Amino acid sequence: MTTRPRKPWRVILTGPDVHAESDHTSEAKAYALIRAALGGDSPANTAKVMQWEGGRWWYFETVHADEIPKETP
Repeated sequence: MTTRPRKPWRVILTGPDVHAESDHTSEAKAYALIRAALGGDSPANTAKVMQWEGGRWWYFETVHADEIPKETP
């Protein structure tokens, strides 16, 4: 069995000119990045969330920019 990574949550951000991956220690930290990265004027429009379990990365959820509430001043 493969060793569990220190950061078992992965976010993959994509958009027209964007492809970035970031690993996190918790689900809450992963979703904090998603809210920040997909909000505002970001070129990213989709975030795919993966979770490490059972020795491999598993698909968890896809979040689209239009699902993120817009901040009000």
